[in-house]
This record gives sequence, structure tokens and C-alpha cells, in this order.
Amino acid sequence: MVPRRCNLSVRPVRPVRRAVLARVTSSLAGRVASPKLPPGEVRVGGFGGADGLAEWLRTHRVDALIDATHPFAGTISFHAASAAAAAHVPLLALRRPGWVPVDGDRWHPVGSLDEAAAALPTLGRRVFLTTGRMGLAAFAGLDSLWFLMRSVDAPDGPHPARMEVLLGRGPFTLDGERELIRRHRLDVLVTKDSGGDATAPKLAAAREAGIPVVVVHRPPVPVGVPVVGTPELAVDWLAGLSR
Repeated sequence: MVPRRCNLSVRPVRPVRRAVLARVTSSLAGRVASPKLPPGEVRVGGFGGADGLAEWLRTHRVDALIDATHPFAGTISFHAASAAAAAHVPLLALRRPGWVPVDGDRWHPVGSLDEAAAALPTLGRRVFLTTGRMGLAAFAGLDSLWFLMRSVDAPDGPHPARMEVLLGRGPFTLDGERELIRRHRLDVLVTKDSGGDATAPKLAAAREAGIPVVVVHRPPVPVGVPVVGTPELAVDWLAGLSR
């Protein structure tokens, strides 16, 4: 029996317990200098658009494609949908569920980083910015505000004039997030709705401190692609393809 080959455009996820006979290649975008690598074969870098991905799928005789990219890596999801259709490869989207507000949260949902920047002056003066180093230009004109910007790698390009950079990679602890809010006297949090547990403690810390949270909604996703919320369900889907 020849192992099936499955390509994943994926950030590392926890290993799953179910076993499926498959040769897996994980593909990372290459935007982080020192990413945490998943087990198995790994490739780093782009494909050259949807056409390039389709050709890669054909050349490597891929039997299944799982789009397990970050919820805000919207472009690759559309490329994956187009490439899978062109190469006649089954496609599944693995999308971790988004965060849901609970009692005590003071959330301000917005549709983009630009909308987040526009909302900030009426919400606070000392901003905890956790949207990553990409897109800092949206906040560059807010000279009256002070930012604590946390990201895995140091930012470059336009950014707020009054900004301190904190390099860090999740998971983060609730005690650590409480201490950041206290020490830096933060009075507003900006985050993307990336979901998951690794960075969720900041939401609880903001709730406890009573500070508002500007939550950027996820970008649209391709229509018609089946979606699951856990790696275990993705493995079940793979197993079903071989039946």
C-alpha cells in the first residue's frame, strides 16, 4: 500500500492520537525567523500564487490538501481553494474556533486594522497591541498614544512613534498578562480574533482590569470548502478519503 501524501499549509499544531497512513509535508510561509517546526517533512516559503501551488500539488502527487493556516492568512486560503480545484485534489480547511466574549468583557469588534486604529483615541491612551508586526502602518499616525507592541520578531517599516517592542512567543500565562497590564499601565488592548488557548489569557487579564478590547474580525474565507475545528477531525477526514 502506497502512503497517501498530504500537504499542509500549516502553523504547528499539537500531535493527534489517531494514526493515518500518510506522508505529510508541512508548508510554512517563512514570515517568522525561527519558527517552531512540526514533525516530518517541512518546506518554507511561498508557491508563486495559486498556479504555483497547483503545479506543486501535481508534481508531488499530493492526494489531499489541508489548509491549516493562521486565521488571518487569508490570501493563501483562496490560493489553496483555486489550486485544489485546478489540480483535482480534495481540500479541507482546519480553522480553530474564534474567541467568544463572556460576562465582563468590554469588546469593540472591528473589521480591519484601520478600523481598530480609528477606534483607539476614544478608548484609551496606553495601548497593548498584539496584532503582530505586520500592519503596524495602520497605527503610525496615532502620535498621542503610547503602544506596547508584542510580536515574535522585531518589526520594520512604518510604526507608531511612541512604541515599546516586546518580543515574545505564546503560550502566555494569565499572571504574566496581568503583570504587563499593571506594569505598563495599559488601558486598552488590540487583538486579532486568532482563537486558541496560547494567547487567550490576555483577554481574561483585560476583563479583570476592566479595560476595553478592540477585536479585529477574521477575513473572509473561500465558500464551499469543508471546515473542521480540530486536528483530530482533520485526521478523521483524511481517513475517510481512503475508504
